[in-house]
Amino acid sequence: MNAHLQPTGSAYFLTKETQETERHTLSVLVDNEPGILARVVGLFSARGYNIESLTVSETEHGRRLSRITVVVIATPKVLVQIKLQLERLVPVHKVHDLTAEGASIERELALIKVAGSGEHRAETLRLADAFRAHIVDATVESFVFEVTGKPDKIDSFISLMQPLGLVEVVRTGLAAISRGPKGM
Repeated sequence: MNAHLQPTGSAYFLTKETQETERHTLSVLVDNEPGILARVVGLFSARGYNIESLTVSETEHGRRLSRITVVVIATPKVLVQIKLQLERLVPVHKVHDLTAEGASIERELALIKVAGSGEHRAETLRLADAFRAHIVDATVESFVFEVTGKPDKIDSFISLMQPLGLVEVVRTGLAAISRGPKGM
């Protein structure tokens, strides 16, 4: 154990003493049963924790397991508390902090509607090509683009589309998985 991480009678000794917030991606494996998502979200809301992104889907059909990916911004102390409280929920099998565990892959999908004509339309298409955005709908007055990538990439594309006629944005939330051969 590191010298600066000493037991103090609570689980908080596991983290460095800092009040700075950090962005962490948690992957939570749960039984796919009615009410589990409400219980997880309720855990966050009852304690005043904010969820930056939330995605959930059944991932192991035979075992009826779902993976919930939660992105939170919290201090290290609060993050330890969140993980411990998640682990105490009965249908939760595993909680992994993908950020703390190292190399992981994170992606998000966005559908972005942009209206425009003339030069703006040509510039919109040029930028969409540079971002490898796919056109999923096109009319003479608008486009709907599908953009997949890291959240920063999507944020950049959205900010470039604003002056060109951004109409609407729909985002899926983050999907994340650890790198390497081991599963959750």
